[in-house]
Amino acid sequence: MAKRDNDLFDSLRARGVRKKVADRVAKSVNGAAKPKVARRAVSDLSTVVAEIQDRIQGGPEKRRAAAKKAARTRKRKAQRRSDAAKRAARTRA
Repeated sequence: MAKRDNDLFDSLRARGVRKKVADRVAKSVNGAAKPKVARRAVSDLSTVVAEIQDRIQGGPEKRRAAAKKAARTRKRKAQRRSDAAKRAARTRA
């Protein structure tokens, strides 16, 4: 049976990591298993942390508001170009 780092295992479990994941990470860090497992776990946890931080800062709402503002700006600029083209066409006619 592969040995695991019990301190790391207990620490991960205390922070809410599932038992199976904590066991695999503790074994891989200790050198008893492939380090790829630990890298994947770190990647997954980093993704979750980034998602939580984004939601705390109001990310989806901010992006939605920014997208609406950008759409209004594009529409306004297009209208200005259209008006300028119409004025130029009347001048040429």
